Amino acid sequence: MKPARLIVTIVALTAAAGAGYLAWNFSKGGAKSVGTQSAVREVRTDQVLVASDSLPIGSRLNKKNLYWQEWPEGAVVDGFITRSTQRDAIEKLSGSVVRLPIFAGEPVRSEKVVDSDTRIMSSILPAGKRAVSTEISVETGAGGFILPNDRVDVIMVRGSDDGSFITETILSNIRVLAIDQRIQEDEDGNKTAVGTTATLELTPDQARIMSVAQQMASRLTLALRSVADGREPDTGGADHLLSREGGPAIQLIRSGAITNIGAVK
Repeated sequence: MKPARLIVTIVALTAAAGAGYLAWNFSKGGAKSVGTQSAVREVRTDQVLVASDSLPIGSRLNKKNLYWQEWPEGAVVDGFITRSTQRDAIEKLSGSVVRLPIFAGEPVRSEKVVDSDTRIMSSILPAGKRAVSTEISVETGAGGFILPNDRVDVIMVRGSDDGSFITETILSNIRVLAIDQRIQEDEDGNKTAVGTTATLELTPDQARIMSVAQQMASRLTLALRSVADGREPDTGGADHLLSREGGPAIQLIRSGAITNIGAVK
């Protein structure tokens, strides 16, 4: 082989070997180094106060249903309770009342709780609403299945002059604030919790309607509504039970005696 051709061949083989080595080194070390550097990114975190259990309206916070959880600082929004700003929040909030539902794993927001010194019923009652209680039983309370935050219709049953009964829905889609329960034991010794009093969330006019109905009715029945009806109007009612222009709404006649029923506006 001529010397010039031999030199060219040696140079080509050397270049090929060098290129192969560089490619191998890049695939084993270089790419891994570049990928690792691009993937590693420091994320700053803080600890956010979170509920460990689902907390319905009216329940109280305590050390068992609260805990601190790591949370990216960039995802912390106003209203979250953080350990960096309120290190003793669990101790301070113990006994506080939940005024809006909190779900398990959800950060506890300051606007969803009220001080432990606040009365439970007044703290969960929205502004402008009234809490009115009425007696119920298994027969008049949907078999005992009505629970706080359910929606109900209030049905009034009253007798007529001819001995028949008249039924009328006086309030619709009303929120139940609370159920006062007692333990009832059947013949077999089985014990069940039965509601005896239901406290309803009403507007001032609805509260007046309810007061009149309680005087007129032979029975008031609560009809449980579907959860899907929650968005329907809930501020209406049997307005004809209200007084008009300062006069009585209804005259109740019993044994010849006339009684005016209804508040005056």
